Amino acid sequence: MTNMDKLYEAVEARGPVCVGLDTDFSYLPADFVDSTLSKGENIVRFNKKLIDATKAVAGCYKVQIAYYEALGFEGLKAYADTLKAVREAGVPVIADIKRGDIAKTAEMYAMGHFTGDFEADFVTLAPYMGLDSISPYLPYAEKQGKGMFVLCRTSNGGAKDFEYEKLADGRHVYDLVGDKLNALGKDYMGEHGYSSIGLVIGGTHIEEATEIRAKYKDSFFLIPGYGAQGGKAEDIAQYLSKGNGGVVNSSRGILLAYKKQPGVAFDEAAYNECVNMKEAIAHACSLL
Repeated sequence: MTNMDKLYEAVEARGPVCVGLDTDFSYLPADFVDSTLSKGENIVRFNKKLIDATKAVAGCYKVQIAYYEALGFEGLKAYADTLKAVREAGVPVIADIKRGDIAKTAEMYAMGHFTGDFEADFVTLAPYMGLDSISPYLPYAEKQGKGMFVLCRTSNGGAKDFEYEKLADGRHVYDLVGDKLNALGKDYMGEHGYSSIGLVIGGTHIEEATEIRAKYKDSFFLIPGYGAQGGKAEDIAQYLSKGNGGVVNSSRGILLAYKKQPGVAFDEAAYNECVNMKEAIAHACSLL
């Protein structure tokens, strides 16, 4: 069984919410911070409470490495400890590292994030140097069932700068990327009909949603853009397949949910937000 199979089963069991642990120290409630501990240690305490509170309603977690790198050595330890906490909870974890290099450098990135202190179940990758920026990760998919989510059509405004440019045959650049990755993924199929090579498909541009879902029906989607970036449940639902086939990330909306729920502890507020998000997406899927 591949990690993508395990992710599919996690979504079946708990729903498609991906909790983004993009934890900036400023997100921590002031009365939670222990002044005897470092910022990194406080972040790990916060993350662990969030994981404990939400693991029953989260399909997976995504840890954005930049928030931890910004704190230097203590941040990288917090990153490793957070990945470990998610894996110990028995929930799939995505390392959001967006690597895009080639050759030996990419081999080292693959080793660094699929083994050792920073081991994760999935990584995010950028494909714009070519398929040789993806190939060094494939032995881990073949031998250990590891997975990857590759940038295809993203949720940011700048997606229009390159991804939407038209090719001579009328396709967009994102179509070219998706087509090549979908073809490559045929050699790494799991039991549930999804490849170990997933796609990052932003949920803020919905014009092509039905077309993209139908075109890449054996690609699992990582769908950013929900909540703080403006993506709505009814938009997101179009990228799922009967409520599965993708995970929907929310970071600030969950991490900072306590600010919109006065008097509620941050971990309970995060749980409430996950439940609300899960129910909203399920309802939107039921209307399709």
